[in-house]
Amino acid sequence: MPELPEVETSRRGIEPHLHNRKISDVIIRQHKLRWPIPKDLPSLATGQKIREVCRRAKYIYLKLDNGSIIIHLGMSGSLRICSGKTTPQKHDHIDIIVSGKKILRLRDPRKFGCVLWQPGDIDEHKLIAPLGPEPLHDEFDARYLHDRARKRTCSIKSLIMNSHIVVGVGNIYASEALFRAGINPKRKAGNISLPRMQKLVDAIKLTLSLAIEEGGTTLRDFTGISGQPGYFAQKLLVYGRAGEPCTVCGKDIKQFTQQARSTFYCASCQR
Repeated sequence: MPELPEVETSRRGIEPHLHNRKISDVIIRQHKLRWPIPKDLPSLATGQKIREVCRRAKYIYLKLDNGSIIIHLGMSGSLRICSGKTTPQKHDHIDIIVSGKKILRLRDPRKFGCVLWQPGDIDEHKLIAPLGPEPLHDEFDARYLHDRARKRTCSIKSLIMNSHIVVGVGNIYASEALFRAGINPKRKAGNISLPRMQKLVDAIKLTLSLAIEEGGTTLRDFTGISGQPGYFAQKLLVYGRAGEPCTVCGKDIKQFTQQARSTFYCASCQR
C-alpha cells in the first residue's frame, strides 16, 4: 500500500499540472471502486477551477470553489498526468481532464482506491474527521504522543500506526523510525518515557522527511508520478533486511509477525 511519502510524492508530481486549471471533463470508466464514484461527479466538477492540490493523511484532494474531489490510492493505485493522445489501459478507471488538454488519470488494478466528493469543509468528511494529526506538523510532538500512550498496553508500533493517533506512519516507516529511536517494536506504549518519546517523534519526522525527499519507497505496485520507482528502499535500515547485518552493531536483523504485518528490528540496538 502506498504510504504517506508515496502519496505526498504523487501530490507534488501532479500539482504543477493541475493548479489553477479548469476542469473541462470527467470521464468515469469504472464506478465500482472501494466506494462507488458519485455519478454526479462530472456535473459537479466540470467547469470548476482547481484552486489547490492538497493532502490529508493518505488522501489527495483537489480543492474547487464548490467542494473537493477526494482521491485515495488504495492498495495499488497510482496517478498519472497524461496527454489527450494517451490511450487508457485496462485498469485506468477515471480521467479528470483540465485546460491545456492534460489528464489526471487514476489507475487501480485492485479497485481498493476511491474517488469521492465533499461539498463542504474537507475536515468534516466522515473519512477525514476521525484522523489524528499530520506527523510532520508541530501538533505532533513528544508530549502529545506520550499523553496518548498513557495506560495503553498495546505495542508502541501498533500505537504509531493507529491513524486516530497520528496519520501516515505505515508499516515500513514505523519499523524504520523505531530503529532510529532505539525502541523495541514490542514494547508497551504506556511504558515509554517522555524522553524516549521525544526520540521517537524526532525519528518519525526524520524518516518520513527523508522518504519524501527521495520520492517514496520502492514497492511492487508503486511508482512515482513520472512512472519511475521511488528510491528510498535502497536506504532502508531494517525493513526487508531480515538476516542481514545491522548497520549499527552488525548483528542480524530480526523479523516477526505483529498484527498480521511483518516487523523488522535489531534486538541489540532496540530496547
